[in-house]
Amino acid sequence: MNVLVSLLNDGLGIPGQLTFRDAGDGFFVADIENSHCTASVALQGAHLMTWQPKGEEPVIWMSPVAKLAKGKSIRGGVPICWPWFGAHAHAPMFPGHGFARTVPWEVTATAALDDGSTRISFRVTEVDENQWPYQAPAEMHMTIGSSLEMELSTENQGGETITVGDALHTYFCVGDVSKAVVRGLDGCDYLDKVGEVTRRSQQGDVTISSEVDRIYFDQGQDVVIEDPSMQRGIRIEKRSSHSTIVWNPWIEKCQQMGDFGSDDGYLGMVCVESANADEDVVQLAPGETHRLWVRYSVEKL
Repeated sequence: MNVLVSLLNDGLGIPGQLTFRDAGDGFFVADIENSHCTASVALQGAHLMTWQPKGEEPVIWMSPVAKLAKGKSIRGGVPICWPWFGAHAHAPMFPGHGFARTVPWEVTATAALDDGSTRISFRVTEVDENQWPYQAPAEMHMTIGSSLEMELSTENQGGETITVGDALHTYFCVGDVSKAVVRGLDGCDYLDKVGEVTRRSQQGDVTISSEVDRIYFDQGQDVVIEDPSMQRGIRIEKRSSHSTIVWNPWIEKCQQMGDFGSDDGYLGMVCVESANADEDVVQLAPGETHRLWVRYSVEKL
């Protein structure tokens, strides 16, 4: 067994519940199986890749051809966008959605909880000071069980106020996205990024029959993905998130991207992202900590 994998398992593994493995070329993954669910998390990016409660179909979508490679983003799961969302405001040559999802994170703690859930915590370890010249590290805490809780925290340890943009770019499994409905966004203003960027107001629930790429502003209430094909709802609760992004590439972009597994791979997923983006970015004063928290749970329709 790989020496680093042995060290991880000896120091942070939980017998019968959490084990570490090398998925190839030093790309480390934590596999979780407890009384409530199965899940997997890549240490690169603290990237949750799968989560499947017992008795349910997978809730988190991963491309069947997703590549696990050092320094490369993963198609699917829950990419962490940090410390900015989208293009950098002043340096367009910096990576879109920040650098956090393609750098190593350290596992700082694991625990088997009394309710049968598993907790795993991470801290980002590689920061390019040209891109993020601040003493403001990020941590990710996950509680993985019958529901999935994730908390992305940023602590400003420096002496000046900084701007933070962040998102959990979550890909959810649906049976057929053209039949799904996203509830909880009625009446919200949003930035429509398909074609000419336009500001609009949502009228009714969100349905998807073409490419969708929208940032909904000033949005903090629960969002529910109702999926009649799977006869379930996926509830998204959140705190300290003022934006919600809804994204599906639809046919043409799916074919162009080439990593969805098939030309109709877009039908099986929808991204509903809890974020602080665009005009909703966070101003973080010295000594303050920003915590973006979500809980995902499954409901029967």
